[in-house]
Amino acid sequence: MTADVDEEALRDLVPAVIGVLCARGAEFSDAEDAVQEALIAALSAWSASPPDDPRAWLITVAWRRHLDLVRSRSARTDREFRAAREELGPADGAVASAREDTLDLFILCAHPDLSPASAVALTLRAVGGLTTTQIAAAFLVPEATMAQRISRAKRAIAGTRLNRPGDLGAVLTVLYLVFNEGYTGEIDLAVEAIRLTRRLTDLTDDAKAAGLLALMLIHHARRPARFGPGGRLVPLAEQDRRLWDTDSIAEGIGLLQAALARDRLGEFQAQAAIAAVHADALRFEDTDWPQIVSWYDELLALRENPVARLARAVAVGEADGAQAGLADLADCDETLPRFDAAHAHLRELAGDDAAAVELYAQAAEKATTVGERDHLLRQAARLNAGARSGEGLGPVEG
Repeated sequence: MTADVDEEALRDLVPAVIGVLCARGAEFSDAEDAVQEALIAALSAWSASPPDDPRAWLITVAWRRHLDLVRSRSARTDREFRAAREELGPADGAVASAREDTLDLFILCAHPDLSPASAVALTLRAVGGLTTTQIAAAFLVPEATMAQRISRAKRAIAGTRLNRPGDLGAVLTVLYLVFNEGYTGEIDLAVEAIRLTRRLTDLTDDAKAAGLLALMLIHHARRPARFGPGGRLVPLAEQDRRLWDTDSIAEGIGLLQAALARDRLGEFQAQAAIAAVHADALRFEDTDWPQIVSWYDELLALRENPVARLARAVAVGEADGAQAGLADLADCDETLPRFDAAHAHLRELAGDDAAAVELYAQAAEKATTVGERDHLLRQAARLNAGARSGEGLGPVEG
């Protein structure tokens, strides 16, 4: 987008404009396409002369694009065209508020008929206002592949009306998936997820949404310390905590405390609480492991989660000793991707370096990223060389 156009402000208008078109009778798929075309037009038109009312401008242009599309299909009668033209204009008193339109779109894009990947893509396009090209680049797939994914998603929800109630939990899960994709290029999906979750929190005033936003902010605050020179992965135990974004941590903890005060604990709040305990420690050695174990207990009481159970075993090892952690590890799913890494860490804590070396090597073979694989291989090499530091992989964070 051009430097003269406020990209974020422009994209913030997208859900409300789509909602207006749908309220006027446009199918969601047609409305979304028309708004994307209006966005492209805005990039050139607004750089020279921004409109006084950007939302009204987008509604007008998008509605015209929609009428052109309908006309080209020859699928409407002359009477319907006349009625549609009479509605053309920036004002529409019968349309739901921008707030309601945006919330409706969040819910629609997390529709149960959509796969998680399709829900994520559709949310980024319809609610986030990203182009297909940007989304494809963020997920490192060809643009044609992403276009097909989005088209299939639109077909899956064709005819679905934009109205509540809907599953807010599904929306939060979609946003969490976006956040976990992280940073891959031009579009920083972690930042985009935070932006969208912040909007959803404002729209709903929901404690679980606030918990997810808190979790994202605290985790994202550590990003500057996660990688060293050459992209080397730096585990939590070794991170320079002076690089953490203290403002984001403070905001996240504030949101978490307010959400917990409502006494409506959810999974994301429990995860955020674990992240907050890590953030409170000035040094890894100062971490309050018993409190982390307690929060994992709260999380597992809400829903059985094999990954959380594995992380709890590591936390128990830090809090109560390696043998206690290994005893808990026996109840964990051995097929989990990080099981061998957690086992290696606990074996190292127990002083069983030979077993830890073998487990670190096994974990490296199963690593899902190059950075994690290289880190695990370095851990194995360190123990082989007799340079045991006692840090290991570090805890599996919740």
